[in-house]
Amino acid sequence: MGSSPQPSSSRLRIGVALEGAGWHPAAWREPSSRPDELFTADYWVDQVTTAESGLIDFVTIEDSLALQSSEFFDADDRTDEVRGRLDALLIASRVSPVTSRIGLIPTVTATHTEPFHVSKGIATLDYTSEGRAGWQVKVSGRADEAAHVGRRSHPGPAVDPSDPAFAEFVTELFDEAADVVEVVRRLWDSWEDDAEIRDVATDRFLDAAKVHQVDFEGRWFSVRGPAITPRPPQGQPVVAALAHAEVPYRLAAKSADIVFVTPSDEARARSILAEVRAAERAEEREGEPLQVFADLVVLLDEAGGELAADRLARLDGLGRPLSSDARVFTGSARGLADVIASLGEAGYAGVRLRPGVATDDLPRISRDLTAELRARGLFHDEYESDTLRGLFGLPEGFPSRYAAACAA
Repeated sequence: MGSSPQPSSSRLRIGVALEGAGWHPAAWREPSSRPDELFTADYWVDQVTTAESGLIDFVTIEDSLALQSSEFFDADDRTDEVRGRLDALLIASRVSPVTSRIGLIPTVTATHTEPFHVSKGIATLDYTSEGRAGWQVKVSGRADEAAHVGRRSHPGPAVDPSDPAFAEFVTELFDEAADVVEVVRRLWDSWEDDAEIRDVATDRFLDAAKVHQVDFEGRWFSVRGPAITPRPPQGQPVVAALAHAEVPYRLAAKSADIVFVTPSDEARARSILAEVRAAERAEEREGEPLQVFADLVVLLDEAGGELAADRLARLDGLGRPLSSDARVFTGSARGLADVIASLGEAGYAGVRLRPGVATDDLPRISRDLTAELRARGLFHDEYESDTLRGLFGLPEGFPSRYAAACAA
């Protein structure tokens, strides 16, 4: 793998988080929405290619192992909101051949998914996308997800989040997720880059000395390795995490390349950055510092039409009002660019935008917002790398850890 140009330090990375019809619970009821197409490949191809047309750096694709819910820790019985999903990793694999530069970061739940399977799936996506794969690590503390898999106990749906026993349970989930990421990363390194010889004349397809066992032994599982998929084109696909508090900040500091956070205002944005850096020190992180992205739910004004604030009020009146862990922005592309610029000045690498209504707000992000940011010199006018690591300015072309160990 060759190195790619480093992104300009004055420019910000812009990502989009894709979630069904959009992040507002009534998004599917908008005239522009396509609720009858949510479970079709064409719908997701259109979403990602719309983002790529605006030179958006990456998309993340939401996923879980249970139906969406208005409750954080439990299922609900609502029938007036979108319920059901396609598999995020398979969506990313489907759209990868019809896109060329945008990064693809599906969500995969670490809690109930074997690390060997995660390793193989993300490595395959890196091959099908030719080096544009990432993975958003998700931890599951929901009882219904545990029940769907049926391999572990759970404190139960009526658990009190303030109970110290539940806090211990959550800490263990994040500790386990850190082990999952560690195993996945080791498996990605278990084949050296030149392990495949493919020499017909000597009947040698593989150099066995360059395929390594990982021999991981931990509290929750042991994995011998090696992977059955050769080392991904990026070597190490990008690992991302969403974090809201100290325990997940420490998971990100220990295991991830980038972290998505949810500041409610400018003051909180600065304090979260300090908390993330403190987590890095606590974990004694080495190498590249975490790149921190602020999440924003976005509803943008319609040019010559309905204002976003009025649209939000109308959508709220159709059912459950929008509530979010992330700040909700309503207004013009210029106003949103002001917010993003302020976050960049505070030290954020960029933002991840959650379109309120995918079919309305994603095109406006891709067209109007990126043009505004580009006019300010804050966004690129062409993709600066062929790989996702390159887009983030992360090191490329480094050898497998096992190759380095053998050479030592």
